[in-house]
Amino acid sequence: MAPRTESLSAFGAGKVILLGEHSVVYGHPALAGPLSQGVTARAVPAKSCQLSLPATLSRPQRAQLTAAFARAAEATGSPPVKVSLEADLPLAVGLGSSAALSVACARLLLQAAGAEPSHKDAVRVAWAMEQEFHGAPSGLDHTTSAMEQLVLYRRKPGAAKGTGQVVDSPRPLHVVVTLAGERSPTKKTVGALRERQARWPSRYERLFTEIGRVSTEGAKAVAAGDLEALGDAMNVNQGLLAALGLSSPPLEEMVYRLRELGALGAKLTGAGGDGGAVIGLFLEPKPVVTKLRRMGVRCFSSQLAGPRAS
Repeated sequence: MAPRTESLSAFGAGKVILLGEHSVVYGHPALAGPLSQGVTARAVPAKSCQLSLPATLSRPQRAQLTAAFARAAEATGSPPVKVSLEADLPLAVGLGSSAALSVACARLLLQAAGAEPSHKDAVRVAWAMEQEFHGAPSGLDHTTSAMEQLVLYRRKPGAAKGTGQVVDSPRPLHVVVTLAGERSPTKKTVGALRERQARWPSRYERLFTEIGRVSTEGAKAVAAGDLEALGDAMNVNQGLLAALGLSSPPLEEMVYRLRELGALGAKLTGAGGDGGAVIGLFLEPKPVVTKLRRMGVRCFSSQLAGPRAS
């Protein structure tokens, strides 16, 4: 099929992990959903396949993004377009910004090459970019972004790729996403956890296994429309993440602030560490966002699943 010559655009959604971060890397299930915020990639015809790099990136970030884009270009036949990126998603805080970028670029380059970007193809190209960004990602982030649905994801030990099972909700599932503290580099947080896991494998495997069980229970609660049970699972998951050494005073303070504001459940989402994103499950999120912003908290709300108001 011939490459397309008109201007194109494609979107990749950010994500939040409701249940199961970190344990998903060790073969256990995790429950994640797409945000309405994400990354938009735009393309115009050019002499070669190229990326316009955001000026705000550091030199290492520019090098990494250039290498990741080269992988996507190679996987799609390097269509002759110049790609630019726009994000309305906070970056590097645990909300899947690299996966959103990867999915947006994958869909755009597939379109530019003249293909209709199927979910399977978008996942394949985005996976190549995510490997450049993260080395050995679980696959959860870009799968959730590409599917744009709430999914229970699992990659069995030894498997090259995982699978995402769609979880439908009969009730609207809203979260408020807040930012707390300065986030540690993911590699630092993950590496420290891996060292502890290697030193005391039995103890940490018990914690990972329990997080996987809580994730499965949470998915069943969503399907049953029992958001109160989902909220309780989130609270339990937060305790387990703290036991793994992944929480911190700024994150814990935000967790308890959200619970005081009426969250059915609240927990960190993503890698954790010194700071990052914290989510709260609310039946009515808008008043909470208003209150938090008055307090000076950076936040927004997003619906992850369920019926949407017309």
